[in-house]
Amino acid sequence: MDQKKIDRISELTRLSRQRELTEEEQAERLELRNEYRRAFTASLSSQLDNVSIKQPDGSVINVRDRKKSD
Repeated sequence: MDQKKIDRISELTRLSRQRELTEEEQAERLELRNEYRRAFTASLSSQLDNVSIKQPDGSVINVRDRKKSD
Protein backbone atom coordinates (compact mmCIF):
# COMPACT_ATOMS: atom_id res chain seq x y z
CA MET A 1 0.00 0.00 0.00
CA ASP A 2 1.48 3.33 -0.96
CA GLN A 3 1.85 6.35 1.31
CA LYS A 4 -0.74 8.33 -0.65
CA LYS A 5 -3.48 5.87 0.35
CA ILE A 6 -2.36 5.82 3.99
CA ASP A 7 -2.45 9.63 4.02
CA ARG A 8 -5.99 9.50 2.60
CA ILE A 9 -7.10 7.18 5.43
CA SER A 10 -5.68 9.69 7.93
CA GLU A 11 -7.36 12.58 6.15
CA LEU A 12 -10.74 10.85 6.22
CA THR A 13 -10.29 10.03 9.91
CA ARG A 14 -9.50 13.67 10.70
CA LEU A 15 -12.59 14.73 8.76
CA SER A 16 -14.75 12.25 10.66
CA ARG A 17 -13.75 13.94 13.90
CA GLN A 18 -14.82 17.33 12.55
CA ARG A 19 -18.03 16.34 10.77
CA GLU A 20 -20.08 13.38 9.65
CA LEU A 21 -18.59 11.67 6.59
CA THR A 22 -20.72 11.25 3.50
CA GLU A 23 -21.67 7.73 2.46
CA GLU A 24 -19.08 7.88 -0.34
CA GLU A 25 -16.35 8.95 2.09
CA GLN A 26 -17.33 6.22 4.55
CA ALA A 27 -17.21 3.60 1.79
CA GLU A 28 -13.84 4.91 0.58
CA ARG A 29 -12.41 4.84 4.10
CA LEU A 30 -13.70 1.31 4.68
CA GLU A 31 -12.17 0.06 1.41
CA LEU A 32 -8.84 1.76 2.16
CA ARG A 33 -8.80 0.31 5.68
CA ASN A 34 -9.52 -3.17 4.34
CA GLU A 35 -6.73 -2.80 1.77
CA TYR A 36 -4.37 -1.65 4.55
CA ARG A 37 -5.30 -4.67 6.70
CA ARG A 38 -4.69 -7.08 3.81
CA ALA A 39 -1.29 -5.51 3.08
CA PHE A 40 -0.34 -5.54 6.78
CA THR A 41 -1.39 -9.18 7.19
CA ALA A 42 0.51 -10.24 4.07
CA SER A 43 3.63 -8.42 5.24
CA LEU A 44 3.47 -9.93 8.73
CA SER A 45 2.85 -13.40 7.34
CA SER A 46 5.85 -13.03 5.04
CA GLN A 47 8.05 -11.98 7.96
CA LEU A 48 6.88 -14.88 10.10
CA ASP A 49 7.67 -17.32 7.28
CA ASN A 50 11.32 -16.37 7.76
CA VAL A 51 11.38 -16.87 11.55
CA SER A 52 12.89 -19.90 13.24
CA ILE A 53 12.24 -21.05 16.80
CA LYS A 54 15.08 -22.63 18.75
CA GLN A 55 13.79 -25.28 21.15
CA PRO A 56 15.37 -25.93 24.58
CA ASP A 57 16.84 -29.19 23.23
CA GLY A 58 18.71 -27.19 20.54
CA SER A 59 16.52 -28.18 17.61
CA VAL A 60 15.27 -25.46 15.28
CA ILE A 61 11.73 -25.29 13.91
CA ASN A 62 10.83 -22.97 11.05
CA VAL A 63 7.51 -21.19 11.62
CA ARG A 64 6.61 -21.87 7.97
CA ASP A 65 6.89 -25.63 8.58
CA ARG A 66 4.97 -25.37 11.83
CA LYS A 67 2.03 -23.63 10.11
CA LYS A 68 1.70 -26.50 7.64
CA SER A 69 1.44 -29.13 10.37
CA ASP A 70 -1.30 -27.32 12.34
